[in-house]
Amino acid sequence: MADGQQPAGASGPGAPVPAESNAPERVPATESERPTELERVVSWFDTRLGLATTARVAMRKVFPDHWSFLLGEVALFAFVILVLTGTYLTLFYTPDGRQVTYQGPYQTLQGASVSAAYASVMRLSFEVEAGLLMRQVHHWTALVFLGAIAAHLARIFFTGAFRRPREVNYLVGIGLLLLALGEGITGYSLPDDLLSGTGLRIIDSVILSVPFVGPWVASLFFGGTFPTVGILSRLFVFHVMLLPGLLIGGVTVHLLVLWLQKHTQYRGPGAREGNVVGLPFWPGQVFRSAGLFFLTAAVMTLVAGLIQINPVWLYGPYVPYVATVPAQPDWYVGWLEGALRLGLPIEPTILGVTIPSPFVPGVLIPGILVGILALWPFLEARLTHDRAEHNLLDPPWRTPIRTATGAAGVAVFLLLTLAGGNDVLAVMLDMPVESVTMAFRVLLIVAPVVTWLVVYRMARDVRDGYERRARTGTKPEPPAVLLVRGASGGFRDMENES
Repeated sequence: MADGQQPAGASGPGAPVPAESNAPERVPATESERPTELERVVSWFDTRLGLATTARVAMRKVFPDHWSFLLGEVALFAFVILVLTGTYLTLFYTPDGRQVTYQGPYQTLQGASVSAAYASVMRLSFEVEAGLLMRQVHHWTALVFLGAIAAHLARIFFTGAFRRPREVNYLVGIGLLLLALGEGITGYSLPDDLLSGTGLRIIDSVILSVPFVGPWVASLFFGGTFPTVGILSRLFVFHVMLLPGLLIGGVTVHLLVLWLQKHTQYRGPGAREGNVVGLPFWPGQVFRSAGLFFLTAAVMTLVAGLIQINPVWLYGPYVPYVATVPAQPDWYVGWLEGALRLGLPIEPTILGVTIPSPFVPGVLIPGILVGILALWPFLEARLTHDRAEHNLLDPPWRTPIRTATGAAGVAVFLLLTLAGGNDVLAVMLDMPVESVTMAFRVLLIVAPVVTWLVVYRMARDVRDGYERRARTGTKPEPPAVLLVRGASGGFRDMENES
């Protein structure tokens, strides 16, 4: 045995130390150091799903700090309010077109024959606690919902936020717009009052005008020849089940794609194609969005409590052989009404098939306008040969053609909306309604062209001015005269003094 070695199991100063003795001595955890039940639950999920890492990444996601990015959030919050108020209304609404005798507190209609649906809306308005408030919050919020979507779409279009890699999400947004329009139209028709019934009769005429398939589609949709008893129950299913489900699914996809892709942002200090300058999701964006939600709900409640909308008791129940005048729909379908009123009374026969007059203004023109809007990202990419990815937004003056085209489209929309009230305008202007209609037909051709040329010229001049100053390194010229008023009341020319 070599010197210095000891046999196994020997003790003494030179004996080897057991490995266990190197481990730190365990001290029992105090009561305050022990994990709580919540921490145990969070730890259990985290070890299986990796939620902590996902949450850390989500909390650090940056959102651009600009008011225009909140337009989409207003639309989302309006949709939430619509779901909440609509759920309340569903508890009392009866989707039944069968006739009953009205026996409610509204004396003017006492003993009148009305549909069960109309009677339930009257009961909501006059007998159910907060029923009228909920109806009006629901209706006003629907108008804001469509308005916020339209404003959000305009921001995306005029700033070029639809370019690669966001074409798919842009198409999802167009689909959400169409679903929202369908949701508004079906909900507008549920009260079965004279105004909404007139709108349903127009919808039936437009569907019937589609060559070949129109009569079959109308019969399937209405459950027979209009008017039918079963149409309200079908609209109810569309309004509270099918369309909301599709909207929820579409919004989820829209937000998921938005979350996975990098946010667009305006050009400014520190903003580059590869970064996002703004507020983190937590706590900045969360608290701002929460405040915006409660502000939106408060404003909708205030407006609904102070301003009357859709007083169905004044319109009366729907009677098929009666049309209310003047009859204008909500603003988001006013442009469709205007297109029908400006349509020419021409029914051409093509290959032996007669095209009814409502088809062109009611189906063809809206289809072309929506098609151009949906295909614009691909049309612009093809015309400009721009295949690059874009995360920085363009100010409208940088792209004169896009800006001019969008402005012309807005002009068409506004003119058609105004034309939807041509009878009201004729009374206000003390003119024959035929003259007002003809004036709108001329404007519909001239105004978009003039708008396109004027906006294109303005945007091009601004763009050229910026590019010229960028090349020469010059700044915009200061005002010719800068006057400052002194304490004695006189004025001084600050430009000359400097």
